[in-house]
Amino acid sequence: MTHDRNRALLAAALDAAARGWPVLPLRPGVKRPALHGETACTRTGVCAGGHVKWEQRATTDPERIRAAWSTGAFNVGIATGPANLVVIDLDQPKTDADAPCGAATFAALCERAGHAVPTTRRVRTASGGTHLYFTAPTGARLGNTAGALGPLIDTRAWGGYVVAPGSLTPQGSYTVLDDCPPAMLPDWLHDALKPAPRPAQSVSVPVTTRACRYAAAALRGEVNNVATAADGTRNAVVLRAARALGRLVASGDLDRGEVEEALSRAASANATQSQRYYDDVIRRGLDWSISHNPQAGRRAA
Repeated sequence: MTHDRNRALLAAALDAAARGWPVLPLRPGVKRPALHGETACTRTGVCAGGHVKWEQRATTDPERIRAAWSTGAFNVGIATGPANLVVIDLDQPKTDADAPCGAATFAALCERAGHAVPTTRRVRTASGGTHLYFTAPTGARLGNTAGALGPLIDTRAWGGYVVAPGSLTPQGSYTVLDDCPPAMLPDWLHDALKPAPRPAQSVSVPVTTRACRYAAAALRGEVNNVATAADGTRNAVVLRAARALGRLVASGDLDRGEVEEALSRAASANATQSQRYYDDVIRRGLDWSISHNPQAGRRAA
């Protein structure tokens, strides 16, 4: 029986991957990721260069999937952001049986907007709710929401995952209700889920007298780039800024501690990762740049 269960879950993981949806193992019988978190990270293996979150470790590689699911009856998670999916979770009331369910609220929302409930891939959740799968619009980077569309309606996109059909919890199983391809997320729903634009935060940059005018301007410019980076680009912008300023640290035009502090404060503005994560990116970017720039050209102090 256990062998059959493992084989069924492996098949579910491979099926999702074949659709182009990266998967991750969830703990047997529950919905939590089986991969280690940042606090338990040993900085070895795939995390040798810094902790790699579950969203980045989700995969469509059949060999990696077979290797992971050969070690246990893991439930299957689909990383919605990398899968280019937006999944609307219509939940059931947990206490008040007379309260409208998420599906009823969503139907009313569609009616008020003048649209029919979209026809798309549907999955029944273990608790009796419904997952509606949509393809994210080109260039969109939506995040997760809770109640933004109405009570008992959550959404999962970047930064989130959903439990794939075939998975099993004590409440029941996740099963496919309609296996049609995910429809494109309707424009009106996309507009409703867009986050409100956040004002750019200015970050003051105290610069010591050691820095020449060019170096000081470069530091202020890179700090501004990091502080105003859009969601989904901040990690790359932080690394690029650290590498650019590392050349000026190597030449002696900027103090490393000053650069690290300024970039760290800038990265914390509208942060989507932990401060420790950004500090590690900054450190690695500076290390790389300094090691790749000759020291003979350092200016006199």
